[in-house]
This record gives sequence, structure tokens and C-alpha cells, in this order.
Amino acid sequence: MTQDGAEACDDPHLIRRIAEGDRLAMQVLFGRHRVRVFRFILRFVRDEAGAEDILAEVFLDVWRQAGKFEGRSSVSTWLLSIARFKALSCVRQRRDAPYDEEAAAEIADEADDPEIEIAKRDKSAALRQCLQKLTVEHREIIDLVYYHEKSVEEVAQITGVPAATVKTRLFYARQKLSEILKRAGVDRGWP
Repeated sequence: MTQDGAEACDDPHLIRRIAEGDRLAMQVLFGRHRVRVFRFILRFVRDEAGAEDILAEVFLDVWRQAGKFEGRSSVSTWLLSIARFKALSCVRQRRDAPYDEEAAAEIADEADDPEIEIAKRDKSAALRQCLQKLTVEHREIIDLVYYHEKSVEEVAQITGVPAATVKTRLFYARQKLSEILKRAGVDRGWP
């Protein structure tokens, strides 16, 4: 692929095209990020229909606000920031709904064969139970760093806390999760 061809497919270029009203660019961006953003939202709201509604709102905001994207972060960080704000707003509006990590984790990874999927599901269930024992702040940091592969700086932008706080939370979250996993008898290998 040529340099121009690669640039035409990268996220910042898609955002520029979306800002110009390019619907195809919007479809490409949506197709590229919808599953990860949906899973991220689902971990907050624990309701698939609600997560779908928020997902639609996130990408509607992208359509409307693409011209305001300044490129100070990656597009995926920007999307997760929008999603986080909308998901937290939704959760605040309905405080009585419990957080259901199990429903979020039930979304199958289609890249695995059935045998690996079963092994992952068993270990994943144990890990989810252990993750539930962490504070909300620690769970959020673990989710963003390990499941969404965000850097400390990107997590700081998404959560609105200083990078040093993110590092501290990550350190204590790992330490606490390790203790919880050890007590639960879960080994650290995967699957």
C-alpha cells in the first residue's frame, strides 16, 4: 500500500473526511471501532440495549464534532473519552442499576476456536469475580490499560485524572488483583 493509501485509511484522516461530511469515512470509522467502544460502554451500563443507544450517541457526536478534533490524542482515545462521559452520565441517571461485568465479558471473541474459548471462559469467569473485588477506580484503570491497550497518558485524558494518579492506581490495582487471584487459586497463565 502506498503512503497516500495508508494515510487515507488512518483514523485522523477519516476524522478529517468526516468533518467534510464524508459518510463513507464515517462508516469505516464506525466499523473499525464500534465493537471495542460498545464493550467499553457495556462494562459501565450493563445493558446491551442501553449500550447500543450510547454507542449511537457517541458516533453521532463524532459526526457532529469531527471538525473540532484537534489530534492531541489518538482517535480511539477520543472515542473512549466520549463513550466514558456518556456511559457515566447514563449510570448516574439510574444509580439503582448494578454493574454487571459478566454480561460485558460474555461477548465472544470470534478469533478463538471452541476449545480455547471454553478455557478462556472458565478463567475469564474467575478473573471477573476477582476484578469485582477491586474498587471502581482500579477496575476502570485495569480495563483501559489491559483491555483497551491505552497508555497512562491516554487513560489520564479519558478519566480526567493526572497521569501520576493513573500510575498509582494501576500499581495498586495490579497488586490487589494479584493478591485476590492468588487467594482464589487462579494461576496467571492464559488461557
